[in-house]
Amino acid sequence: MQLIFGTDGIRGKFNEDITYSLAYKVAYALGLNLKNNNPILIGRDTRISGEILLQAITQGISASGKKFINLGICPTPAIPFLIKKEKFSSGIMISASHNPPEYNGIKIFDHNGQKIAKNFENKIQKLVEELNQNISIPEKEISLKTNEKLMEIYVQSLIQTMGGENLSGMKIILDTCYGSATTCAKKIFQNLGADVRVINDSINGLKINLNCGSTNLQSLKKALIETPADMGFSFDGDADRVIGVDSMGNVMDGDHILFLWGSELMKQKTLTNNLLISTHMANLGFEKAWNNIGGILCRTDVGDKFVLNAIKEERAVLGGEQSGHILSNINNFSGDGILTALQISKYCKKKNITLNNWLKSSFEPFPQKLTNIKLNFDINKINSKNRILIDQTIESFQSIDSDNSRIYIRPSGTEPLMRVLVEAESEKKVNYLSNEITNKLILEMKKIVN
Repeated sequence: MQLIFGTDGIRGKFNEDITYSLAYKVAYALGLNLKNNNPILIGRDTRISGEILLQAITQGISASGKKFINLGICPTPAIPFLIKKEKFSSGIMISASHNPPEYNGIKIFDHNGQKIAKNFENKIQKLVEELNQNISIPEKEISLKTNEKLMEIYVQSLIQTMGGENLSGMKIILDTCYGSATTCAKKIFQNLGADVRVINDSINGLKINLNCGSTNLQSLKKALIETPADMGFSFDGDADRVIGVDSMGNVMDGDHILFLWGSELMKQKTLTNNLLISTHMANLGFEKAWNNIGGILCRTDVGDKFVLNAIKEERAVLGGEQSGHILSNINNFSGDGILTALQISKYCKKKNITLNNWLKSSFEPFPQKLTNIKLNFDINKINSKNRILIDQTIESFQSIDSDNSRIYIRPSGTEPLMRVLVEAESEKKVNYLSNEITNKLILEMKKIVN
């Protein structure tokens, strides 16, 4: 059996990679491996398949002898927050984050609200493999009620992170991308006094992440033109990421968020060793600008769990990814797009500055090009010899970067893609390097796998 856990839990196309049977077995294995008998908290995003997987997971948990509480549709960060606050034994979020509607996933959290460690993933994997392939899976549906009181606790916790500051007088547009943020983002910003307009705001699992959200900013930029506002924020499907856009349509990605938020913490002398944690995807212009003001940038592999590990090791207080997944000590380093958007809004209000002007004080990014090479094979299923050859090929291409250019290549953890990132001081050099490397890499991959 292939490994079921990827870089961020279990993810894939529904009914192909992730089935009712697999979800049942994973939940059953989780229940058997938990020593704590407190209930398991479960949430999901708006995908249609989420209802089916929720049934499978609750059936599996019940069969293991454990109890559960259903939070219903919610942002992913609500799960780790409530696990820690209400002392749940574990938690499961059914979501494929920023992926299209046909995908889904299972993210598992431990009793501390952290994503489960590799050794625990291995225990679940082993038990799933040992289960009889013809295991009897009950088809009778369990009656599921959602716990609205718990959701309100999460909402109030976000409001409290503002420390009494309000957003009165601010016009803000939110793109909730038909996903988890539809449940509470508008309410939170309105409660804090903001004049809020929300787009893509219906609970619609067939539209989640399609031409909207943090991976497609066109609808938010259009809304800012049609109804001028101070700023806009675009979330992904499960609301653990956010990208900001100012009144002029300039983008505030995760790199800019880290630079500007980090600069404020640096002034307050609350940023440990002036250190920020990011990944190999972070812009070279960001790194150079941060170094120039006395900061240190520590890079990790792509994935919030790697960022979190580095944060713990370095005792940092802020880190994240260019994609808008930001981890801070405010909420125990659980990536929360709504929390991040609130903090950015709060700084603008306190500094009496527009997001447009604040962004002008950020760094000038190096031209950057990300190319996705489609693979006609699953990189996790190829033999070890070919995987070594692919890794060596990637390493040889990455070694040609210099002080003013950078190449980073990695296989996607969730899709059959090879991602090629090239950045340099000039657009011309970026395009030249990108085309040359992409074409050569495609040829090399064909040689290895065919």
